Amino acid sequence: MLVGWFGGDGGAHGLAWGLLATVFASGIPFAYIVGGVRRGRLTDHHVGVREQRRTPLLFGLASAAAGWVLLAAFGAPRPLLALVAAGVVGLVVAVTVSHWWKMSIHTAVAAGAVVVLVLTFGPPLVAAAPVPVLAGWSRVRLRAHTLAQVLVGGTVGGLVAGAVYGALA
Repeated sequence: MLVGWFGGDGGAHGLAWGLLATVFASGIPFAYIVGGVRRGRLTDHHVGVREQRRTPLLFGLASAAAGWVLLAAFGAPRPLLALVAAGVVGLVVAVTVSHWWKMSIHTAVAAGAVVVLVLTFGPPLVAAAPVPVLAGWSRVRLRAHTLAQVLVGGTVGGLVAGAVYGALA
């Protein structure tokens, strides 16, 4: 939402762009996962079983890509397009890695978000750096991931977001 606001007119119009991106990048994929849990196809909303991750990740990838196409077609601000593109590339990496290993996508997203915030709003947003650390800690504490899975997720998420968003914004 903040990147939409920043890249738009700094008001309601920019926030509307951000909301549209959020619906395709997060809302629709999360609804798919909740539906999968309710139908018994997925064990939980974290999709903790690695073997169950591929289809929800591919669905999320398709939703985010469709959202990017819609945003581009209607003239969304460049930083928002860069953010969604970074998310799509990040999901491609996550789908690939998850085929063999359960990297922490939660930590990857948190680290990528911090990198994008710093690139968009400047060095003061480094203050958000504890967010991926806390996300990683929670994933280890819940025994959903090992420390290595969290560290790799955070590193990959930050690098992908930095490279893609930095190149396109």
